[in-house]
Amino acid sequence: MYGLISRMTARAGLRDALTAILLERVALGMPGCLGYVVAHDTADADGIRVTEVWISENAHRDALAVPETKAVLQQALPLIATFEDATVTTPVGGLGLD
Repeated sequence: MYGLISRMTARAGLRDALTAILLERVALGMPGCLGYVVAHDTADADGIRVTEVWISENAHRDALAVPETKAVLQQALPLIATFEDATVTTPVGGLGLD
């Protein structure tokens, strides 16, 4: 499995709009994705964390190449103030992953 944990900061006052765009990606379907969670950072009014679990790094890469996903990401980019490097993980199990 392949995991990513990322943190971004929305432009002031735009966290809800950015969250909605990030969640649109789920509605498009994400083949190979075992988990995708968008969460608000309780310590930062504009902070968002995204946790992803994929069957493989290739599945994640393939999902980013889909035109619909590219379109969602293009909508999100103007709303992002900062994006920290994502932490790559190797999920080993958990609810829904066993």
